[in-house]
Amino acid sequence: MNKYQISFFAFLSFVLFSQNILSQTDSNKLDEKGKKHGVWKGFYEESKRPRYEGTFEHGKEIGIFSFFDDTKAKSIIATREFNAKDNSAYTIFYDQNKNKVSEGKVVNKLFEGEWKYYHQASPAIMTIENYVNGKLEGLRTVFYPSGKIAEEISYRNNLKNGFYKKYTEKGVVLEESIFKNNRYSGLAIFSDTNGNVVSKGQFVNGKKSGIWQFFEKGKLVKETNMSLPENASKVKNN
Repeated sequence: MNKYQISFFAFLSFVLFSQNILSQTDSNKLDEKGKKHGVWKGFYEESKRPRYEGTFEHGKEIGIFSFFDDTKAKSIIATREFNAKDNSAYTIFYDQNKNKVSEGKVVNKLFEGEWKYYHQASPAIMTIENYVNGKLEGLRTVFYPSGKIAEEISYRNNLKNGFYKKYTEKGVVLEESIFKNNRYSGLAIFSDTNGNVVSKGQFVNGKKSGIWQFFEKGKLVKETNMSLPENASKVKNN
């Protein structure tokens, strides 16, 4: 390579570098108070690939922000649509094949209201949860891919509190129980896939307590005092 070729490539490199800096400068501006304003683009530190793109209005996010994975494909892995009225952002997470993974509202970086989660690579909803200030609150429902209910459980302050039901895909109730602060508490009934009761009794602080009844083909076959040390055990499904 002669000196003219070297000079040309050096000049070309300088132009490309200058264009890159100018492009970033044009899209990543600050207002007179030093706050982000206009279109902003973020980049991964090591790869320098695009990480996010969105618009600020004097330091506040507005409209839709797109977030990308760290690959050449630049796949969108999340979007956030900001709402200036309630300081919320409706967020959707995607897998790398553009299938929804989950979606719901975020307020001050905390989950709020209803969130939906999807079965893998499917539009079928897997779980619906409810949040207050980032904590689970109210009913949480789990679904089979067919849309039939698999589980229902109540939450309060991010802990299981209230009734719990578990179903087969045909709608047979496999379990009816109660939780208090994430532990079994109160009467619980366990059944087989035909709806026949297998066992039932009381829980206290997550442990079986008092007289438990055990059944075979719907008939009572045994009663056991689970409060006795020799019978005491931690919670199991039956």
